[in-house]
Amino acid sequence: MNPRVTRSLLRLRPDPRRVITKLFVPGEEVPEHESRSAAVIRRVMALDEDTVCAALERTVRLFAGRHRDVRVTFADNFASVSHRLAEDAGLSEPRRLLIGAYFTHEYSVEGAALCNPSMVAHPDQSGTAPGQLRFVLSVRGIGEGHLSSIGFRTGLAGPGGALTVDPQPGIISTGLHRDSIYEKSLFQGKLADRGHHDEVSAVLDRWLPAKFTGAELDELLAGLHPKLVARQAAHRTVELIRWIAACNYTTEFAEDSVVSGRVLWPIGPSERHGMEDARFVLFTDDDGDQTYYATYTAYDGVDVEPQLLQTNDFRTFRVSQTTGSAARNKGMALFPRRIGGRFAALSRGDGESTAVTTTDDIRTWNDPRPVAVPARDWDLVQVGNCGSPIETPEGWLVLTHGVGPMRLYSMGAMLLDLDEPWKVLATLPEPLLVPSSTERDGYVPNVVYSCGGLLHDDTLVIPYGASDATIGLATTSVRALIDAMER
Repeated sequence: MNPRVTRSLLRLRPDPRRVITKLFVPGEEVPEHESRSAAVIRRVMALDEDTVCAALERTVRLFAGRHRDVRVTFADNFASVSHRLAEDAGLSEPRRLLIGAYFTHEYSVEGAALCNPSMVAHPDQSGTAPGQLRFVLSVRGIGEGHLSSIGFRTGLAGPGGALTVDPQPGIISTGLHRDSIYEKSLFQGKLADRGHHDEVSAVLDRWLPAKFTGAELDELLAGLHPKLVARQAAHRTVELIRWIAACNYTTEFAEDSVVSGRVLWPIGPSERHGMEDARFVLFTDDDGDQTYYATYTAYDGVDVEPQLLQTNDFRTFRVSQTTGSAARNKGMALFPRRIGGRFAALSRGDGESTAVTTTDDIRTWNDPRPVAVPARDWDLVQVGNCGSPIETPEGWLVLTHGVGPMRLYSMGAMLLDLDEPWKVLATLPEPLLVPSSTERDGYVPNVVYSCGGLLHDDTLVIPYGASDATIGLATTSVRALIDAMER
């Protein structure tokens, strides 16, 4: 008999008021269309100064309360198109900002759907009452054009099964982008994955240090021998190297922003069509240091691949690619500590079964070992994890998902050996959670899906997306869940 699962009355719904600003280039909404930037700027330049000032004042008044500093955004977006103007154009500040406003638009990050949450302990537990645990809930927001981003909510779990979610701030932001310190091993792995073993990659291997900056990479590429660069294969390798560099970056948010006001927006070319299904985990290393990691699906419009987020405070995030034969497809989830001195992860490289892989380098994954395959009537299409494994004295508790007839998603569970996690100790014979009658309709019908639960005392809190329409919160006893598994 399956353990009792209690659904909370709390329900998170998409909030179309959560808007960010984006650069808008008229005419380029559809890729094959030509830019109309010059014409728009010409029309703004034809306006008299009084009209410019009135239009700017009206626009600022309409949008200032919806964004952190809309004038700064307008100035930045003006700089993006200022090459269309002569250096001696002599524009007034209001005219510059108004041009920037014409090249700005709002985007509702949850305008279409909200789903696929994961939950971890908040880095700040100050002020909590006995029996309470403050949490961070990551969410996948989907907006116009099916673009996905990663947002956050915060709240409290406990005592017992009590759950509360904090009110959301009125303004959200996407942070500032900056380059990261790059790791040569990652570049080598990505080049090898794509079969680029040539003289340009050999130069990179020979002259770049183990860790390097963007400036060092630019200097190396600029210094390539002209005869080497002239070769067609070399052009492709250089382009791939620059693509890898663009995919690895850091995002930093303002210090006075709150966690639930931050949105990780796709920046790198590998994720230009979305950042999906972040599986956050609080990772404790062998020396006791703790870091929040998340694996998520980067989607470029054609291919998907797992990428890695790293943060200590949910304010500064490092974004990295992954490489290796096990870093494929969707659904990678990290274990919360090393096993036998190695990082470990669940993966689904073949698209339909679950495997365990271990590594010395958290960005390079190979040699997956299968642990679960489609076998039951409710998971014959595919199986996968619903977040990072949770450590218990009996073994690694893994929430799972299975896809059955009519593409109905259900959630299950299995138990893996603590020291040899590729060994399955027990499984739940029936689904733990299936879509209820009120959860079946939405952007993607007939789905319950989680990207990670949170253990608090004996209570397992399971945040889950319901048909990509809402996010629900459920609780169950870990003791009862493990006892219900079949060995």
